[in-house]
Amino acid sequence: MGIFKRGQQRSEESGPYWKQRSWQASAVFLALVVVLGVIATLTSGSGSGDRAKAPVSKGPLSGTVTKKDGRPGGCRTDDSAGDAIPTSVPKDITWHTLGIGRVPVSASAGPTKFQGAVWWCFAHTPMGSVLAATVIPTQMSGSEWRTVTDQQVVAGQGRRLFEFQRTAVPDTDSSGSTPVTSSYAGFQVASYTGGAATIRLLIKNDQGYAKTSVSVRWSGGDWKVQPDGSGGLYSQLATEQSAVGYTLWGV
Repeated sequence: MGIFKRGQQRSEESGPYWKQRSWQASAVFLALVVVLGVIATLTSGSGSGDRAKAPVSKGPLSGTVTKKDGRPGGCRTDDSAGDAIPTSVPKDITWHTLGIGRVPVSASAGPTKFQGAVWWCFAHTPMGSVLAATVIPTQMSGSEWRTVTDQQVVAGQGRRLFEFQRTAVPDTDSSGSTPVTSSYAGFQVASYTGGAATIRLLIKNDQGYAKTSVSVRWSGGDWKVQPDGSGGLYSQLATEQSAVGYTLWGV
């Protein structure tokens, strides 16, 4: 069953997806709006690239790695799964509120270290890349997005474009008045090497499913989000007919 009801499909799909009423009440989708919807500010000419940048706090991934295995000091995860693509979720998954959404956290696959808004130290495995692709972009709706970007987004032109676009969007921090009507439902590992991965995320709300993709790269001893050439951290959100083919979180 599709995400739109009969009679609503044309009106819902005709406008930009970030303006669709069926998604505006979604806490998780609000985070996606921050990452994806800001491109409109560039095309409208209302970008704010001349605003003074807020100072970025240096964090655990700023310097060089300190361990013989190439991981930052204090970072320990269970990497015994190697390159095996997960067919189930870790048994030690717990769910935590992050900004305006809830994200999965694993004591074995990460994130296992927390410094303010930077939740880091992911396993060097496909499951670790899944968790990084889920957790890191969810932080981009809050007021500490600059710190997260500096620490957990791969440097380059894509990151600079994301920063330019993101400055035009108001911060949306945690609020008890925000109804949580959607959630991360599952994932697919679309591609994986030890150095890079592309993860499809399945999102569920009360009308059905949607999907998007996030690319990550192993950089500086941890997984970081790899922006696309236009500065996007996610691919465009699209409807998904069912959860078939995805590994489900089971919540």
